[in-house]
Amino acid sequence: MRDGSSLAHTQWQIGIAIAQIARRWRARLDARIAEHGLTEARWLALLTLSRLGDGLTQKTLAAGLAIEGPTLVRTLDWLQAEGLVERRESVLDRRANTLHLTEKARPLIQRIEAVATQVRAEILGGIPEAELRACLAVLDKVAAGLAAPPPEGG
Repeated sequence: MRDGSSLAHTQWQIGIAIAQIARRWRARLDARIAEHGLTEARWLALLTLSRLGDGLTQKTLAAGLAIEGPTLVRTLDWLQAEGLVERRESVLDRRANTLHLTEKARPLIQRIEAVATQVRAEILGGIPEAELRACLAVLDKVAAGLAAPPPEGG
């Protein structure tokens, strides 16, 4: 049976490792994608819109990026000014805008995807698939724990 302090230390190490990996992974991606003239906020918005699909509201895209709507506005203003994104009045709700990628954005998104694929291969290439699947299973459980409401008094 595991010693409680050993388990607590291991849990602490996992939390630190997840945070460090996320930061370093984003930094590597950001450094490579910056060569295309995009900040992290901009390429993440483009990639997320591409993956979630045209016609999203700004609120839905903000939720997909895990940021507040007002934080997204400046990024969308820049993307629109560059001709990469169009805002259109929603047919369902006149108070909302929907977001649409332009044809100019599509080759850029393909380059972003190619860079992301290359970075993933560099980072994960030497790890056997079975280990990656086991890691993903654990991370899915961590994500589920984060999605659950915190216990009372916690």
